[in-house]
Amino acid sequence: MATLFRDLQTKGKVIIMLAVILVVVLMYHISFPYKKLSYPAPARSKTKQDHSPSTSVVGKQPNSTQVIQNTDKPVLLLWFWPENKRFDFQDCKTLFQIDSCHLTDDRSLYTTAQEVLVFHNAIQDDLSNLPTPPRPRFQRWIWFNTASPNNTRRITGIQGLFNLTMSYRRDADIHVCWRLTLKKDVDADFVLPKKERLLCLIIDRGDPHTQPWKSYYEDLTKHIKVDVFSSLSASFSKSKSYFQTVSGCKFYLSFETSTHRDYITESFNGPLAAGTVPIAFGPPRRNYEDLAPGSSFIHVDDFPNATKLVKFLLRLDKDHDAYMRYFDWRRFYTARRHPTEENRQFAHAICQACDHVGKNRVYRVVPDLYKWFLI
Repeated sequence: MATLFRDLQTKGKVIIMLAVILVVVLMYHISFPYKKLSYPAPARSKTKQDHSPSTSVVGKQPNSTQVIQNTDKPVLLLWFWPENKRFDFQDCKTLFQIDSCHLTDDRSLYTTAQEVLVFHNAIQDDLSNLPTPPRPRFQRWIWFNTASPNNTRRITGIQGLFNLTMSYRRDADIHVCWRLTLKKDVDADFVLPKKERLLCLIIDRGDPHTQPWKSYYEDLTKHIKVDVFSSLSASFSKSKSYFQTVSGCKFYLSFETSTHRDYITESFNGPLAAGTVPIAFGPPRRNYEDLAPGSSFIHVDDFPNATKLVKFLLRLDKDHDAYMRYFDWRRFYTARRHPTEENRQFAHAICQACDHVGKNRVYRVVPDLYKWFLI
């Protein structure tokens, strides 16, 4: 009987010890800071959005690891090439004078990269093509999205993963947009480009009748001719013809695909840089005035209907002095031409991310992306 009692005591102690170990393991697992990242490993098959890294080709860096060891700049890892549009990383320095980080797409550098830039539309629904844990404690993830709210796909499970936001929204951590640059000296030597057309529009995809501004456009074209160009046509090379075409128009329809606040794209910057008056259709006028002087453009909301706008344009066409007043802002500001090459579509935004991370090291968590972005 005594032997049986001792055996029970021994077994009881073993059970208690095992229970204690189990509790400790569970407490550690629950408190582990990267538990939220416990999704499957990245899929290695090449898809439209997920390509194996090629830093040595795109960035012209034959040995990324060696370069990183010899720099004190933060490493910004581009996890996806947005829409597979690849550009030379040296463009940041040569085109935009940005050289404040080390850009790479080499995923083998994940554990040493201080920043990881993730393009929203490239994320798979099951998160299987995101980096696998453990995630370095010093690392920040940047959520990159250029689509409007009505074109942004909801992906379950990405809440709480990101530390910075990059978007066209002005309240994003990294505001992606084209701004006018203040001149050091007042300059009155603006020469108006030769104008061959009155009103123009360039369509990147589809046709005007599939756009949200369909009704307004149809009313407009009943009273005035619009010269429409398709950037997808064989005769139109966007990289060579865009600014040449826009500069030859007195007015350009800068019609956006969304009216959400801050959604102002290159379709507005292009005519400003080309020496043409943009006619804005998108967010309210006051939103545009955050980026450009109110006297530099025409907004459709300035008129009760398209007919009134057409009458105003026809009057301006005959009044050269009144038309030229739309370029008075050029005495004080410069509008920069954006790259029109297809592969450089996202270059400016990615370079802006590089500029930001090289100057700012604030660490935070964005708890609810959709609550912020989809309002």
